[in-house]
Amino acid sequence: MSEDVARPAADDPDADLDWCHDAVQGVSRTFALTVDVLDEPMSSYICLGYLVCRVADTVEDADHLPPADQAALLETYDAVLDPTDETTADEFRAAVDEYVPAATERSDDWETVAEVERVIATFESLPEDVREAITPPARELVGGMAEFVRRYADDGGLRIDDEAELEEYCYYAAGTVGNLITNLVTRGDHLPEERVETLYDTAEEFGLLLQLVNVAKDVHDDFTEENNVYLPASWLAEEGVTQEAVTAPENQTAVGRVVGRTATFARTFLDDAQTYLEHVPLVDGNTLEAWAIPFLLAVGTLRELSAAPERAVDGRGVKVSREEVFAVVAATSEHGRESLPEFRERIAERPFHRTAPTAD
Repeated sequence: MSEDVARPAADDPDADLDWCHDAVQGVSRTFALTVDVLDEPMSSYICLGYLVCRVADTVEDADHLPPADQAALLETYDAVLDPTDETTADEFRAAVDEYVPAATERSDDWETVAEVERVIATFESLPEDVREAITPPARELVGGMAEFVRRYADDGGLRIDDEAELEEYCYYAAGTVGNLITNLVTRGDHLPEERVETLYDTAEEFGLLLQLVNVAKDVHDDFTEENNVYLPASWLAEEGVTQEAVTAPENQTAVGRVVGRTATFARTFLDDAQTYLEHVPLVDGNTLEAWAIPFLLAVGTLRELSAAPERAVDGRGVKVSREEVFAVVAATSEHGRESLPEFRERIAERPFHRTAPTAD
């Protein structure tokens, strides 16, 4: 057992929470932006909800774990999250220990796994109704990942077959997170039933949009770093490409067309995602910009994917510029829901910082 396993979490709950907020900064640029523009207590609720899910995501993405061990670890982690199960975070940490890189070699993701006891202890310090809002969708995410790992155990990595399976995977990876957010902001009886129904009708689509954008833009890294291919085999086959040759130089143009097709699929969720933003309540420190920022950056990324889909395949990468991110963050903090349609339209056409603002 490593020293990491034996080392207890910090005794100071505030220190643990501060550590969790710092950890989010390292594991996700987008979620770091979200947490930063939320107010308390929602900032900490979302921070912990995200880290709880990120532990599972890191295990699922790790190509140095045998699939059978990945699935078993995910199932153990699900037991940790199950309030009726006695499995502890210490037991999961001990089980995953042999796969945790040395401290000097860890990514931020694996540092979060190494500190899973701290994450879970801090999560368990949250109010009971908050934990009850986060736990079911988080467990559904973990269970879905375990199912996909077992499904493709013989392939050594995930190999999505068709559009339906792509949507299924994206639901587990991100649609569940949409439900997690909605559980948090609808706690209590403060909203009309019709508004709550609208939120749950569109929450999964909000998550699906963001995940499909990730699938489209991360083709090269998903395959070379994690041995996963999320572009459906059926779509690639129509272009005469196998999933094992998804990054081959001679296939860049053909795979680029599949990237474009994936981006087009993602766009089908834009309207529902916008509806979600137009109805999400601003309670417990929730803010519109926390969710408008990833939505608008997704619109910008879809624009960049349309302009150069081959960049998602050849390793150059597809992303919006730092200047555009700053412009989006600034604009969403200054304007309300009524500006979303205009901002979305402007960003779909050209980088946001290069367009003349017209919103009041």
